[in-house]
Amino acid sequence: MIIKPAQPLFVRHPSAKARLIVFVLLSLVLMISDHYGKYLDTARGALLAVVLPLRYAVDLPVRIVSWAGTNLVSHSSLIAENDRLHRQHFLDRTQLGKLADLEAENNRLRKLLGTSEKVREQGLIAGLMAVDMDPFSRRVVLDKGARDGVAPGYSLIDTEGIMGQVVEVGLFSSTALLITDPSHALPVQINRNGFRSIALGTGIQDLLELSHIPNSVEIHIGDTLVTSGLGGRFPAGYPVGTVTSIERNNSQSFAKILVKPNAQLERNREVLLVNPVPRTPVKDTLAEDTPTEDAGETKMAIPEI
Repeated sequence: MIIKPAQPLFVRHPSAKARLIVFVLLSLVLMISDHYGKYLDTARGALLAVVLPLRYAVDLPVRIVSWAGTNLVSHSSLIAENDRLHRQHFLDRTQLGKLADLEAENNRLRKLLGTSEKVREQGLIAGLMAVDMDPFSRRVVLDKGARDGVAPGYSLIDTEGIMGQVVEVGLFSSTALLITDPSHALPVQINRNGFRSIALGTGIQDLLELSHIPNSVEIHIGDTLVTSGLGGRFPAGYPVGTVTSIERNNSQSFAKILVKPNAQLERNREVLLVNPVPRTPVKDTLAEDTPTEDAGETKMAIPEI
């Protein structure tokens, strides 16, 4: 029978202090040898290759949370920014539309003011309030009335030519008859040769007709018609329209001549109201009727009719 030696009850190991000293010395040796000899580069690379997946695994949740937060916030901010820019773009387009409309209105008003200087009368700019919906009538309602000095007979003019005349006046508004109304007649003359005629309204948009023109009269397509000034309703020499059609029939005594008005009858928003007959002040008329003496002779100033 073999008896094994009894194991000691307490196993003796190097003390913790001794082990600390050994590890410190070993670390110093490894650090010095690595600093001067670069002996541990291969081992360090191998350890990094082993530890790298572990580092990625530990860092992965943090990366996922950071990526999700950044992308979700960016997506929300992009949606909000896109919505803000869309609203701003809409507002900018609206403002540009208003500016374009104001610019066009400014140009029209400048032309109307130039028209007022052309006719040498005090003009009043009026806006259109309504258009007569009767298909057999061509009338418009203006936003100027007796309170603004408008009276029946005032001429209606735009930047291109004669539009019509005021026929009814209220306190705050007035009604004008366009030259294309079937009941309207306008004294005109051909600008090229001075031949006078009457342009009648046809009730059709942008269409006039010259009445009772003999076939022998020299009129050509493209001739310009201007106001003759007869009747005192419209200023003389102002554009009316252009001849667009001539039909001569030997079996008829008169030719059928159609004219396209120059004025934008159905598209204007502002017009110029002009009094074609300037009123003579009362005191001037009385002064003209007063007898005066000159070199012993008595003279009487005869007023113009």
